[in-house]
Amino acid sequence: AVVSTQSTGASDEESIAEVLATNESPLPGPFTLAPQADLIKHCFSAPSVPEILSRLDADGSEFALKLIKTLRRMSPRSLVVTHKLLSEGSSLGYEECFAREFVAAGEIYRSGEFTEGVRALLVDKDNAPAWNPATVEEVTQEMLDKYFVPQGREWAPL
Repeated sequence: AVVSTQSTGASDEESIAEVLATNESPLPGPFTLAPQADLIKHCFSAPSVPEILSRLDADGSEFALKLIKTLRRMSPRSLVVTHKLLSEGSSLGYEECFAREFVAAGEIYRSGEFTEGVRALLVDKDNAPAWNPATVEEVTQEMLDKYFVPQGREWAPL
């Protein structure tokens, strides 16, 4: 759909609502995770990734065990970095969130985690990435420090 940027006299909020209403499409069906919503909220509100895994394990349901299996295949370092970004980002402004995510993405690439994931999934197709560290429990604060923008460090968008 083409959206006109000419002023119609409507407020920004009204213009946005009109564009959204014009392009809205119905949901394809019921929300499939609704039955697990309480479990998801309880487990993923944990203060750390190891605690998320512990809560899922304690639940023991088929859904929880599937989630553990999926999470254990992911880069431990990336999981911990993402958890920290999401946890702390809820109290930050957009600019600070984007700055932190920009630095974290660069560090994930430099750490070799991204390259290892691409190798395992797309190049060798062995689906057996050799993450370093191998588990979320082995991720240290020292490893995490370089993923975050220190206070006072200047960042400018590209």
